[in-house]
Amino acid sequence: MVQTNPQQMKKSILFLILFILSQQIKANRDSLYIPQYQNRLQSLSRYEEFFCDACGCAAGNGSSGFESLLNPQFVGVKYFAQHYRAKENLFTQDLTQDQYFNTIQIWGKVPVTQKLSIYGSLPFQFHEKKTLQGDINISGIGDASVMGIYEILRSKSDYHQLNGGIGMKIPLGKFDEKGITGVNPGFQLGTGSWDYQLALSYKFQKNLFALMLNTDYTIKTENRKHYRFGNQWNYVATGFYRLWRNEDSIFSGKLGLQGEVYDWNRQFGEVMPRTAGSALYGKLGFEISYKKFSLGSELMLPAYTQLAGGDIEARSRFSLFINFGL
Repeated sequence: MVQTNPQQMKKSILFLILFILSQQIKANRDSLYIPQYQNRLQSLSRYEEFFCDACGCAAGNGSSGFESLLNPQFVGVKYFAQHYRAKENLFTQDLTQDQYFNTIQIWGKVPVTQKLSIYGSLPFQFHEKKTLQGDINISGIGDASVMGIYEILRSKSDYHQLNGGIGMKIPLGKFDEKGITGVNPGFQLGTGSWDYQLALSYKFQKNLFALMLNTDYTIKTENRKHYRFGNQWNYVATGFYRLWRNEDSIFSGKLGLQGEVYDWNRQFGEVMPRTAGSALYGKLGFEISYKKFSLGSELMLPAYTQLAGGDIEARSRFSLFINFGL
């Protein structure tokens, strides 16, 4: 596998985001202030109000959050919980150790031009694993994320929409080298590395129904401790249906699948055994909105799980968010 130079990658990502931003500002110099853009945002908000952030895809470990980036503009808070069961150590066969990953994050998306938006998130993590020697807890700030989202295509009927994203993860969370010696090296507050993400989202929407297809790929680099987590590919298919609405409120439901594929971790360039894997989840959720506020939740249960060569089993995920439209 080709090794990625973090500094070179970081400069390339920043240059690309700034280049796209400069071109859009040049082409739409006054778009943030003219009535045409404001009317379009209001129309888009009404048209997509049923779907905006109804997906609530978790932005923590194991997902990109790209599903939740189709709001015109918002700021909010999300809680995301994950439960795994792992081997107590590398010499046992039974999965007896419960591990809980919890994240509270501030996130938001702000439009820069008609087609370009900037998304960002800042998480606070508090994780726990129950060992035979006692509970182990870690807590603190996690890795921040920033992404530029560009509208590639929108049909005249508004039935079809294609968005692309490019972004990076900033290593603010603590990486503990001792943590990689356990069954789950991902029991960390952060990766300690600059990681980069490419994302693509397609949406079909007509009347009360919508279908959203998302995929993203995260390129993870080597941190200062010479440890590199494996690259990650996510794919999501979600159907949405508006169940009820009145003048000020909307209630919607969703049903879908989410898959994740993890490459091998590496240390000093050497592949670490039993670190690759994959999982497939079914998910069910809802969102209720009132004027500019929206509240949503999602439950995910594994249909298939083969993580860390079978040493780790995914059990469940749950998320709850509240957003405010700007």
